[in-house]
This record gives sequence, C-alpha cells and structure tokens, in this order.
Amino acid sequence: MPVTRDTSQRRQQISELVRLHGSVQVTSLASRFGVSAQTVRKDLRYLAERGVMARAYGGAIDSSAVGAGPAEPHYEAKRSTHMDEKRRIGERAAAMVKPGDTIAIDSGTTAIELAEALPNIEVTVVTNDFGVLTALTPKGNINIVMLGGELRRKNMAFYGGLTVEALDALHVDMLFLGVDGFDLERGITTHYEPEAMLNRKMVETARVVVAITDSSKFSKICLHRIIPISELDVLITDRDAPDDVVQAADHLGFELVLA
Repeated sequence: MPVTRDTSQRRQQISELVRLHGSVQVTSLASRFGVSAQTVRKDLRYLAERGVMARAYGGAIDSSAVGAGPAEPHYEAKRSTHMDEKRRIGERAAAMVKPGDTIAIDSGTTAIELAEALPNIEVTVVTNDFGVLTALTPKGNINIVMLGGELRRKNMAFYGGLTVEALDALHVDMLFLGVDGFDLERGITTHYEPEAMLNRKMVETARVVVAITDSSKFSKICLHRIIPISELDVLITDRDAPDDVVQAADHLGFELVLA
C-alpha cells in the first residue's frame, strides 16, 4: 500500500492493516504514513467511533476479535465452565507455594480454585478477590491482606485508585495472574480497564509472575492489555494448550506447566 498524507485514504489503509494483521500500533503507523502520533490517534479514534476497530493500549485491534464475543461473561457463567481444568490448574499453582512465601492472587474463577487448593500453611496472601478471601478465611495459618476499593459485582473483586495505591508499599514473591485473553502477539488482556491497571501494578510488585488459565482463553483478545507474554515467568494451563503456545515457551522464555 502506498504511503499517503490524504486523511481519508490514510484511514482506509489503516482499516485494511487492522483487518490484515488484527492490530496496529500508533508508533508504527506514524512512521509508515509520515505523520505525528497525535494525528494517528485522531485517525484511530475516528475509526473506533464508527465501529471499524477498537482502541487498545498503544494502538487499536480488530473489533471483531475483542473479547472473542459480544461481552464479558457473567461471574456465575465463569464459575460453571471448564471447572475440571481450573481445578487442576489451581492445584498445580498451589503446589508452587512454600511456607514463608508472600503471594498475590488476582481475581477470577481459576484464582478461587488456587485459593481452595492452597494448604493451610504459614504464607501471606494479597488479593482483591472476594471469592479468594472467602476460600482462605477458614485457613487460620494463612495471613490475608485484602486490597480495598470499590466492589465490582460482575466479578466480585475490588478495584480503583485505593486498590492500586495499597500495592505501593508491598513486595510479593509470586503473582498468580488470571487471564481473560491470551494472545502470543497481543499479550495478556482483560475486559475491564481498572483491572488492567491493577494487574500491571501487581506485576511490578512481584518477583515471579505466573499466569493461570484454561486453554479456552488462548487466541482471545480483550480491549485492555496487561502485559506482553514475554513478561511471564510461568504459564500454568491444561493439556489442550495449542501447539503455538507450547512452542512459544522456549523462544519467549517462560516455563510451561500443563495440568
């Protein structure tokens, strides 16, 4: 496609690039078309308002791929799907935790399975998830640090500025990160922007980042990116993981654990 400064032609070419590649980045588009990043952002905003694409961190993605569906599944729907896989993943994740560890457990149904499987040993757990709190409360040897904020009933977890700020003074040995979308090129993503902000802060506080997800989340892309796959240390998933994810473990540098 030839480079052009004409606005309508440039926007048409951007649309074609999104359909061809699935996503675009502001910096690469600015270089390609010889315009400023501000101009590219205006183009992306214009196209997003017309449903051609969806804005994402640093660029845009094909609107047909966002969330791999019309909306975020309801909490109860998540609780009733892929439960055997989530239970095995939770058990493998729990086996990584040793006495004396300080860990963070993200929100999500797989995170709750991890909390259920966690033995009653002397560890500290930092979480923002109500279900994780409920699962851990009877285990008297576990010290629980609950991150406050505003309760989002759609997934029964707490978010907001207070939640993020609470992490400023904390350091954890391991973060167990739930997943809404997992794509090798576009990273780990979520439906909810405050969750992405909180998760990025959790990653900053953790020495080791462990993603826990069943294979239904692979190749799904949600609107808000948390981290690229290269920032993972460990991925725990089920045995239906696709070949490209298995092969990516070596060249992207994360450990793959199949439960």
